[in-house]
Amino acid sequence: MSGLTEVAGTADAVPGQASHAKRYRIIPARYPLRSAGTVFGILLLLAIAHSTLSNPRWGWDVFAQWFFAEPVLVGLGRTLLLTLLGTFFGFILGTALALARVSGSPLLAAISWGYIWIFRSTPLIVLLLLLNNLGYLYPVISLGIPYTDLEFFSTSTTQFITPFVAAVLGLTLNKAAFSSEIIRGGILSVEQGQLEAAAALGLSRRRQAFRIILPQAMRSILPTAFNEIIALAKGTSQVYILALPELFYTIQVIYRRNLEVIPLLMVATVWYLVILTVLSAVQQQIERHYARGALREPPPSLFSRWRGRAQVAAQSSVPTATSPALARSASIQGGAIEIQNVSKSFGTLRVLEDVSLTLPAGSVTAILGQSGSGKSTLLRTINHLERVDSGFITIDGAFVGYRQVEDRLYELKEKDILLRRAETGMVFQTFNLFPHLTVLENITEAPVATGRLSEAEAVAQARELLARVGLADKEAAYPRQLSGGQQQRVAIARAMALRPKVLLFDEPTSALDPELVKEVLDVIKDLARSGTTLVIVTHEIGFAREVADRIVFMEGGRILESGSPEQIFNAPRHPRTAAFLAKVL
Repeated sequence: MSGLTEVAGTADAVPGQASHAKRYRIIPARYPLRSAGTVFGILLLLAIAHSTLSNPRWGWDVFAQWFFAEPVLVGLGRTLLLTLLGTFFGFILGTALALARVSGSPLLAAISWGYIWIFRSTPLIVLLLLLNNLGYLYPVISLGIPYTDLEFFSTSTTQFITPFVAAVLGLTLNKAAFSSEIIRGGILSVEQGQLEAAAALGLSRRRQAFRIILPQAMRSILPTAFNEIIALAKGTSQVYILALPELFYTIQVIYRRNLEVIPLLMVATVWYLVILTVLSAVQQQIERHYARGALREPPPSLFSRWRGRAQVAAQSSVPTATSPALARSASIQGGAIEIQNVSKSFGTLRVLEDVSLTLPAGSVTAILGQSGSGKSTLLRTINHLERVDSGFITIDGAFVGYRQVEDRLYELKEKDILLRRAETGMVFQTFNLFPHLTVLENITEAPVATGRLSEAEAVAQARELLARVGLADKEAAYPRQLSGGQQQRVAIARAMALRPKVLLFDEPTSALDPELVKEVLDVIKDLARSGTTLVIVTHEIGFAREVADRIVFMEGGRILESGSPEQIFNAPRHPRTAAFLAKVL
């Protein structure tokens, strides 16, 4: 032990020891088997290249003669056209089938499933032959009003469905069946919280699908989708059965005439390699685009650098001074919430039972209770993310999710619910920020999409909100590049961007480390003075005591007690409330 101590002490004591150590040369560990494998691989590749290039039977002179020959290029062009059309129409139809499969309509889901079952089971070559002989089954194709003599268009099937049209139809129908399952899998891979966050912001169904869900689903869709496109490019060779002169059929015709089979097969092989190399390069760039926000430090590309400079220039042109939007946001008036006899069940599980509560405008209410007591479900019924089984909720006298006609309540359509929901902001326990959008884009998305603000006003407001929550320097960052506390503050700013009457918080600090809790609670304390009605589900008892002007205690889906913080914490009336507080205080 003494020897070790002397060495350690000498290293610290000798002047110039660190500079002397810089002269040492680091020798990496050696792995003889790896080196031997590398040498063997190089020798094997050299042997294959020498055998291929030096063997005259490969016929490289014939290869060079036919590689750019006009018939080959014409066949190549037809192959590319078939690939392009089959991919375009196949993925459009596949997207429609995938959306039908995940829709709430049992009929649409059944039709989609039946289509996929039939066309995935039918070999492509059989499908091509059926389409090419469709004229035998239906000699005439006509368009008109069914069951009447009114006809707008009529033609011979054999004239309409040429071999080229049959090839495009066959490739489209076949590819749609496979691509629909790829797209459906991508949609299902997106977290449910992303849908809830988009719905809570009042984004339309179309906006949710094409702005939030599909861009994230593309990360799962792209690798398999490009495999299908590459398979389609090679699968076009099967249209030879229709005597359609694409690349492979053209090569067959040529080598049957001159008997130079191997050189001409190599012509086809190299052209397929070129096609697939280009497709792979395109795949890499598209994947890089949709990987935004997936990595903390995504690798830059030429296009992203140019786009980044353009975005900076565009953002710098937006005025940072207070806009009319900010002036309006400074005078937010909270909404009064009325909850009357609300009940909710999930199957046989009763989650809420005859809950009634009145929350004045501008009030701050903290809901306490053990896990499973119905706190979060009650919160989600306020903005109609959960539909109640009975009872009703109003905000400033307007029913949430319903319209009143005399003594009846009719549930609103989804688009009308989304418009009402925009008045009730929500901050989720797990943030639910959109990972593929920057911080600034997360905040501006809903105000612009709902038409409440112009893009310039939304950007100015977002910057003011980011400054308010202490994140003015993070507008260009992606959520994954932020800490948990920073992400939650962005989520609060996003909810505030719609200037809601009511702001709901679902355990906003439970997913955070203890040292990050304070920065989020400080923001909520500031909000409590803004006039917005706040409803907070929380386990932070000290925070609830300090900020809330009303405490609600729930258990078993019921409200057991409600009152001021002084009354609840100092003299609870219900014995279960007293027992709960005794454990957490």
